[in-house]
Amino acid sequence: MREIVIGGAQMGPIQKADPRAAVVERMLVLLDQAAKAGCDVVVFPELALTTFFPRWYMEDDAERDAWFETEMPNDATRPLFDRAREHGIAVSFGYAERTPDGRHFNTQILTDRTARIIGKYRKVHLPGHSEWDPDRAFQHLEKRYFEPGDLGFPVWRNLGAVMGMMICNDRRWPEAWRELGLQGVELVLFGYNTPSVNSQNAREGLAERLYHHELVVTAGAYQNATWAVAVAKAGEEDGHPLMGGSLIVDPDGMVVARTTGEGDELMVHACDMDATQFGKTTIFDFARHRRVEHYGRITSQTGVVAPE
Repeated sequence: MREIVIGGAQMGPIQKADPRAAVVERMLVLLDQAAKAGCDVVVFPELALTTFFPRWYMEDDAERDAWFETEMPNDATRPLFDRAREHGIAVSFGYAERTPDGRHFNTQILTDRTARIIGKYRKVHLPGHSEWDPDRAFQHLEKRYFEPGDLGFPVWRNLGAVMGMMICNDRRWPEAWRELGLQGVELVLFGYNTPSVNSQNAREGLAERLYHHELVVTAGAYQNATWAVAVAKAGEEDGHPLMGGSLIVDPDGMVVARTTGEGDELMVHACDMDATQFGKTTIFDFARHRRVEHYGRITSQTGVVAPE
């Protein structure tokens, strides 16, 4: 049995005025809890160091860039890396990344037990819009502040398992899951910041949002025979509510752990990576069952082309 004890470190709201140092202190508390629970890896949310700033419309580059990190670790996050190294726990968390050549990405990293960064993923499926939209209940300007990720969907061997990452909206796209599945992924790690209400459809509230979230995570895990850990930043940030619903899902698509509220909360589950093998060698044995000769439309066509 290849057991990895996973900690999903959900975080409550981060207000616009909260300094990075205060946020990292909260992350350290969760990391210490994870160490006491015997966790091997801890997953924190998307944009774990700041509020979900894409809800704010900004035209000034300096104001925008204040939300981005130019190196990792940096002065604010070094205590997190140091504590993870002391505990011998791998960590994964999301942040806004500005590269040396001035590019901007929504990024997640993965470390090994020595706090060495071994993996980086940049969000591919950016939701929202790029300019002020007066018809929305609130803004969702990820397309304004980030470029689509340029690293694809890589995987890494860590803690004796094949691990991959996604971020938030990526979970809704089966292509992202299958890219990881085709590389033998056994554990998918990702964080999210998902509004509790659809800004373009007020009838789609918390219950519907949580349902769709659980639907895509359980389906993606099942259809690729992989464990999945989905971790929220939740609660009301400066009057804007984000949903919780953090989950750990097994390779059969069953939820084995979940959070109960919208605050800082650790969920823990011991996950046997060998449990992925049954699905990978039976119904989702890709080498035996996939029919790639019929899938060309998936990569040759972007939008819908309906028959005339």
